[in-house]
Parts: sequence; C-alpha cells; structure tokens
Amino acid sequence: MTRFTPDPTFYASATEAAAAAPERLAYVATIGVGENGDTPPDALGVLDLDPESSTYGEIVGRLEMPNVGDELHHFGWNACSSALCPWMPHPHVERRYLVVPGLRSSRVYVVDTADDPKAPRIVKTIEPEEIARKTGYSRAHTVHCGPDGIYVNAIGAPDGDGPGGIFVLDHDTFAVKGAWERDRGPQKLAYDFWWHLGYDRVITSEWGTPNMVEDGIDPELLLGNEYGHRLHVWDMKGRRHLQEVDLGAENQMVLELRPAHDPDKAYGFVGCVVSTEDLSASVFLWERQPDGTFAAERVISIPAEPAEEERLPPALKPFGAVPPLVTDIALSVDDRSLYLSCWGTGELKRYDVTDPHNPRETGSVRIGGIVSRAAHPAAGSVNGGPQMVEVSRDGRRVYLTNSLYRSWDEQFYPDGIRGWLAKLDARADGSMSLDPDVFVEFPEGERPHQVRLQGGDASSDSYCFPNGG
Repeated sequence: MTRFTPDPTFYASATEAAAAAPERLAYVATIGVGENGDTPPDALGVLDLDPESSTYGEIVGRLEMPNVGDELHHFGWNACSSALCPWMPHPHVERRYLVVPGLRSSRVYVVDTADDPKAPRIVKTIEPEEIARKTGYSRAHTVHCGPDGIYVNAIGAPDGDGPGGIFVLDHDTFAVKGAWERDRGPQKLAYDFWWHLGYDRVITSEWGTPNMVEDGIDPELLLGNEYGHRLHVWDMKGRRHLQEVDLGAENQMVLELRPAHDPDKAYGFVGCVVSTEDLSASVFLWERQPDGTFAAERVISIPAEPAEEERLPPALKPFGAVPPLVTDIALSVDDRSLYLSCWGTGELKRYDVTDPHNPRETGSVRIGGIVSRAAHPAAGSVNGGPQMVEVSRDGRRVYLTNSLYRSWDEQFYPDGIRGWLAKLDARADGSMSLDPDVFVEFPEGERPHQVRLQGGDASSDSYCFPNGG
C-alpha cells in the first residue's frame, strides 16, 4: 500500500485532474431485493468503459458481499488527490481500496482493486459493533478520502435515534479511530459532508435519523417539517461546530453537498429534495462571507408537475402532482456545470454555473419517471428515474443509476424498480444526450446505486492547489 512516489491518479489541482486520461472502468454498487427469504446479497459490479474493448458497456466483473441486507451506499476510495496537501501525514498512500458502507447493516467492507481491477476482493470487514463501540454511531452512509484519514459519516446512533456524525478510519490499517467531532453544538441530523481545504472548513447536511427514514418517508414527519433543513459549518482541524445555516423549515431533506473543486473558492451547492409548501425542489448556494461566516441562498427552483391521480403512487395521490425529488447533484471538476437528478419526474438537468449566483439551464434529458416512464433508445420505456449521477473528470461523460433506497423505491415506484445504468454524452455547448450504446439492465432483484470511476471522478477527490497550478 505504501509508495515511494505519489500515486499517478493523484492530482495537485482540478485542472490537472480534468486533463488526465479518461476512465476505463467503473464500479457500481447494487443492492439485492427479494421476498420470502430469497433476497440476494448486495454486490459490487465492474463496468467496462473502454470504447476499444469488445465488452464496452458491459458488466465484466462482480463481487458478491458475504452478507444479505447491507444496502450498500456511497462508497469511496481510501486515498485520493487530497494526499498531496502539504500537511498530509501519509504522502505515499495509493488509490487502491474501495471503502464500501452498508447503510442498513452499518457494516463497512474494504475492497482491494489492485491485483485485478476487474476482480476486486474483500480484504477487511469492519463490523457494526466495532463502529458503535468506538464512535457511538450507526448506519454508515458516505465515504470521503481526506488528507489525514478516511472519513465516513453515519446517519444516527445504534438505537436508531441521533445524533449522526462522522468517524475516521486509519489510512493504512483501516482501524476505526473514533468519532471526528469534539464539539457538535446543536447538530443532530446528518447526511453528507464535504470540506473547503483552503479555508479549514467542513460543511455537513441533514436527512433524518434511521428511525425517520428506514421504513420510508413518514408523511407526518414531512408535513411537520421534521426532516433536515440545515447546513452546519465546522472548524476542520479543531473539529468544532461553528455555525448553523437554516435553509427554511419547508425545505425538507438537505442532501448532497458539492463544493467547488478549486480550494481557493469557498462556495458550493446543495440540493433540497422537496418543499412542503408546493412540492418543488431547490438548489441552494452556500458561500463564505467577508467576515468568515457562511450564508446560503436559493439559486434553482424546480416545480412539481401536475398528474392524474390514478397514475400516481398512494403517497402522492392526495397532491395530484409529481414532485421533482432532486435526490442527487453533481458539479463538474472545472466547476462550470451542475447536474440535477430529478428522480420523481424522470429528468436530468444541466446548468451552467460559471456564475454560481445565477445558474443557467443548458440541457435536459428525460428518462423514466413516476408517471412519464420516458424511454431510453436502447430499451424503450423504463421505470425509476435519474438518481445517483456521476461525472467524469474531463466533464464529457455522465453516468446515471435509478435506485434510491429500497423502502423509498417502493413508496414512489410501487411496481418495483427494474435496475438500470445509463451513460450520457455532455458537450461543450452545454447540451447532453443519452448514449444508445451504453445502457446496462441489471437482473431482477438487483438495483444499482452509487457509481465510482477508476482513477477518480467529479465527486471522489478534493484538491489542495488552485486551478492552473
């Protein structure tokens, strides 16, 4: 695992990352779904993305998990470009292992991709009891490779309540070091986390505790504005809570955080799934102010779409409309394009965010959707909708999957999610289109979620030096 020279897939700046060779493989987490005891284990699939390969666009490897019911979620690399930060105590680690959390089981798998990238293997399993004992947390959700360790967040405590928070794994041994927070202030709910390395600040977002989300969305909690609606700002080195930024109680479920990749830019975007006022979805811009505090403003709003009651799932029939349900967003490595997954309406939107205060929509593609079931050119009508979205380092390719979370899938798509992965081509003029040659249909009982690209992608790495360096 230790190198004498830096890993060639580590980049000092986002500009260097965007100029590097394109990905040739992707890793796709899938969850097993079944009834009456026939649920298969979750798995990690390997997708061939080499256009010169005879198996281009096909799953060419598969690692099945040893347990059933993990519900693999937002996995990440053990190390990435943040290893090049001047204060990094482990400068010779390599991008070799995928750290894969199970949101239901709280189990974390460490997967080695080095010997044969198409045949990854589990080399360590961190059991939920160890995580609970050493951190007080449960339901591991998201992994980010930090400059001083592997950061993992969990959405709650072992009893299913809060608080949720972040814990840290050792870069070399994967030992659980403990909870990251020294002073959490008022923070209780947790979801995503990211940082501004140039400003020594961490930003976290909010979803709900395990008891609030594991059985599906609770209408009473939603209409009571009880799900998360805040951002939290932290001192990264001091590990202390500094500020709470409330986006408004009606803006429920403040999920994916996408900070600018250039460490000189102290701003970023966060998606809000739904407004209890009108079922719209929003994107907020957070930004550091001259006095060092952070503020947020709504910069994108997407309205709900009217629909006939008989075409809606039971959860939406009283409203007569389909909410967009922005469940994921992605910011290109050059910080110029923002992508929004509208899982409810079945749409991927692209915005020019060169001026982050004034996003401009430049492209839209329809696929799936609760009502529309928009077609893919290789498959005809599909269900589910754009959910997890990942963008290549050079910004030319976009990958989508269609499963959110098993209990939520079944609320909004009660006929069952039939898993798929789609690729889109993103053009320099801001437009995009579905690639008819890359559409993966997964077997019955297997639903895809997170995608990670070999060598890094738009949401895997953070950079220590400004663009142009």
